Amino acid sequence: MPTRSSNFGRHVFGVAAFAFGLITLAWHEYNGWHLPGYIVYPAAAAEILGGAAIQFRRTAKAGAGVLAAVYLVFTLRCVPQILAKPQIYNSWGNFFEQFSLVTGAAIVYVSLASPWSRETLNRVSRILFGICIASFTLEQAIYLPPTATLVPKWLPPTQMFWAVTTTVLFALAAVAVLTNRMALLATRLLTMMLLMFGLLVWAPLLLSDVHNHANWGETIETLAIAGAAWILADLLGSYRPNDHRPR
Repeated sequence: MPTRSSNFGRHVFGVAAFAFGLITLAWHEYNGWHLPGYIVYPAAAAEILGGAAIQFRRTAKAGAGVLAAVYLVFTLRCVPQILAKPQIYNSWGNFFEQFSLVTGAAIVYVSLASPWSRETLNRVSRILFGICIASFTLEQAIYLPPTATLVPKWLPPTQMFWAVTTTVLFALAAVAVLTNRMALLATRLLTMMLLMFGLLVWAPLLLSDVHNHANWGETIETLAIAGAAWILADLLGSYRPNDHRPR
């Protein structure tokens, strides 16, 4: 039974895309990649226009389609790095970070286009985004010491404690989403955790060095992935199979 859902995830995702477009245009960079001019301007325009269009119901489908396409291009840019050095997980991690954004945009597009049943959309969305969450888990586990250095030192008890804890939480979220066991709760808590990453980790780094391109990219990417997780949470929260109670 369809139920009323929020659109907060879509709006957060759109704001992040709009910001991505601005920094791509300003620094000719995306996610640490220096882009040639013939890519910069179309990519920046797609992110800005797509981020703005996805905010409004009438244009959200078109905006989501544009964002899915541009994020897919950036996802595919990771493939040569993976093929060159498949043993280095950082390249795989970059791939799935970008693919999580493709998934977020695709969920919005398909949910508005309605070519699939809601059950099919929920299942495919959970599987695709669940794989991305599993990758986040592996990436943090493999690079645990560098991850720990990003935790604010003032946060008790230790930096490594929070690095390990968040890795475990990623793993639990991946299992919940992929198995559809408390998936809605898991995606909501995952969204909250990602937003806290942005607030506690990247925002202070950004404020300490506003001219650092990497800090801007990481901050906005974290917000975008949180938006994608929120989109999935909104999707799962909008449907309850076999629930005929008024909501």
